[in-house]
Amino acid sequence: MLTLRELQAGFAAHLAGADQPGLPMAVAGGAIAAAARLEVHRHHVRESLSAALAATFPTVHALVGADFFRGMARDFVRERLPRQPVLAEYGEHFPAFLSGYEAAKALPYLADSARLDWALNLAFHAPAEPRLSAAELATIPVERLPSMSVELAPGTTVLRSTYPLDLIWRASQPNAAEVTVDITCAPCRLLVLRRPADAGFVTLSSAEAAFLASTARGASLEEAAGFGFEADSAFDLTPSFARLLALGAFAALQ
Repeated sequence: MLTLRELQAGFAAHLAGADQPGLPMAVAGGAIAAAARLEVHRHHVRESLSAALAATFPTVHALVGADFFRGMARDFVRERLPRQPVLAEYGEHFPAFLSGYEAAKALPYLADSARLDWALNLAFHAPAEPRLSAAELATIPVERLPSMSVELAPGTTVLRSTYPLDLIWRASQPNAAEVTVDITCAPCRLLVLRRPADAGFVTLSSAEAAFLASTARGASLEEAAGFGFEADSAFDLTPSFARLLALGAFAALQ
């Protein structure tokens, strides 16, 4: 006789794809046999989670096609079932999974494309909290500004890749014109953030990316500016910071 814990563990393993020979004996049959009932549950979970992943990773889905994506998603589901009830939160580990997915090794940019999809998903579901504005900064004494730290707005991500993710993303959109993307053309630095009605991204210079990444780590504005100058000696903090403020990259001061 299985304990409740053993039954739950066996059922979860079965849903993930690992057959449990003793499990049907613990399930009531009827018009549909116990083994068939279990298979219905497994099929439903597999298809539902595959569909959820396709919705969260539309760029990856477009790049590989529906059939190939379904196979990848099923392999991922076998490794990781959701640990939370909200399907929009499922898929955090999918980019890392793709980076080692042997069947997709011919698409080396796939994992980074998944990272962009995931960052857009996080931004879209981030809370619409107030953003730092020039008017709010104007209330701070000038002498205090260099030592201040500012936080990135909720759902904001600085994303770096050796591949042109912005071009790949645009070419993968529905109804996009057919284009050939040179994946060796340039590295990519993106700021992914929540917008009033959706999520989006903008390209960053190397200095802006360094500035924002250090800001996210808690560096002061003066320290963050130093990282920007290290990345590019021509970095001009004033227009770059004004641009980032206009984009709503920073959370309002506490």
